[in-house]
Amino acid sequence: MEVRNEQFLSTVNVPVSISITDIERQINSQINGLIFEENQLDGSAQSTTGSTPSWIKVWKRGNIAVRAGVAGTQDSLFHVTVPLRIWARAGLKVLGFTRYQDTEFELNMRFATWFSIDPDWTVNTQTQAEGYDWVKKPATSVAGFNIPLTTLVGRLIDKNLGTITQSLDQQVRKNIDLRTPVLKVWNTIREPYLVSEKYRTWLMVVPRRILITPFRFEGNQIRSAIGLEGHTLTTTGTRPDVKPAVTLPDLVVVKQIRDDFQIGILSEATYEEAARIAAEEFVGKNFSFSDGRYTITITDMDMYGQNDNLIIKAGLKGSITGDIYLRGKPYYDAQTKTVSLRDLTYDLATQNILQRAANWLLQGTFARMMEKQFTIPVGSQIDEIRTAMQARLRNNQLTKGVILSGNIEEIRPDQVYLTPTALLAVVYAHGRVSVKVDGLQ
Repeated sequence: MEVRNEQFLSTVNVPVSISITDIERQINSQINGLIFEENQLDGSAQSTTGSTPSWIKVWKRGNIAVRAGVAGTQDSLFHVTVPLRIWARAGLKVLGFTRYQDTEFELNMRFATWFSIDPDWTVNTQTQAEGYDWVKKPATSVAGFNIPLTTLVGRLIDKNLGTITQSLDQQVRKNIDLRTPVLKVWNTIREPYLVSEKYRTWLMVVPRRILITPFRFEGNQIRSAIGLEGHTLTTTGTRPDVKPAVTLPDLVVVKQIRDDFQIGILSEATYEEAARIAAEEFVGKNFSFSDGRYTITITDMDMYGQNDNLIIKAGLKGSITGDIYLRGKPYYDAQTKTVSLRDLTYDLATQNILQRAANWLLQGTFARMMEKQFTIPVGSQIDEIRTAMQARLRNNQLTKGVILSGNIEEIRPDQVYLTPTALLAVVYAHGRVSVKVDGLQ
C-alpha cells in the first residue's frame, strides 16, 4: 500500500563525520608515485618557458598533509602540503650546440584547495598554490663543479604552478571515488527488513533523492549530513524483491535536512476473520421492533469488500426470514484501536425488499445498532508491530559500519483499505531516525 504524497514524505538522516586523518589516509592511498610529467625533448609539447626544451618529472615524496580551514565555518577550504621530488633535464645552448644537464631536487609545496561534490557525485577541487619550501635545492655539475640552480628552477616552478595545480585537481577527480561507497549505503538502506514475524510485516524505504548539507569544520572533523528522501512503507507477506540500484540520483545541496519519518503500519483482518468476530457479537441474538410486534434473530453473517464499502450479509429468521445486505465505510478508530463502520445503510436491493415486505425493519434502528456495535479489534496487532519496529530502530546494525537508530514518537491513523481478501487498517508511525556510518568497508 504505497502512499506517495508529500504528507508522508520521509527522510532518513545520515550524519557524516569524517576526520582529517581519514582524508589524509584516503588521499595518500589514492595518489602515489609519478603525479606530473612534461617531456618537450621529443617534440610532443611546446616549451612553457619560451627557452630550450626540457623534460620534467614530479613524484610524491612522502605523505600529503591536510589541514582544515577555519573552524565553525561552512567554507570547504583545505590547506594541503605536498612533499615532492622533482627531476629535470634541460637543454643549454652553447655556440649553437645544445647540451643537456640533469638535476634532482626536493621541496614541499603548499596549496589551498576548495572541495565540493558535483551533482553527478564527482569530487571536484579547485587548487591554488600558496608557495613552497626547499628541502633539497637543485644543482648541476659542470666540469666537476656544482652550480646552484635554485633561482633558475624557482622561476621555472613559478611559471608552471598553474599546470601543477591543474594536474592535482585532475588526479583528485580521477582517483577519488564517492559513488561506490554511497551506492553501497543507498542499497543497504533500500533492503527490506522484517519487523514482525507473526504478521510477516516488512519495512521498506523507497528513496526519491539524496540531499547533502554544506561541509563544516569542528576540530579535526568535517561534518555534514546526507539525507535519503523518499517514502517508508510496510508490506505483508513474503519478503519484497528489491533489485540493487546501479546508479545514484543527482546530489542536491540543502541548508538543513529533516530527521523525521513516517512509516505505514499495516494491520490485516481477513473477511473470514472479520465475519467470525462479528458473528460472536450478533449471531443468535434476538431483536424486537415496533414495541415487540416484530422480532428477528440473526442466524449467520458474512462480509466482503466492494470498492470502498464493506458489505455485510446477515441471515435472518422470525418476522422476516432471508438474507439482507448492508454497506458501510470502514475506518480505524484510534480511540478504541478498532476497525469500525460509519454510514451503514441497506443496499438498494435490500431496501426494495424491505419496502414491500418489512418496512418496520427498514425504518427501525437495526442498521444504526449494527453500526454502533460492529467493531474489529486490531490494536494488539498494531501494538506488537510498533514494539517490534521500535526494537529494530534501537541501534540496529544493518551491515558492518552502518547502524540504524530511531524512536517512534506517535501513531497517526490513516484509513482502512479494502482488498479482495481482507480489510487493511493503516496507521502511520511518526518519529526520528538516523543512520550512522562509521568505518564502512
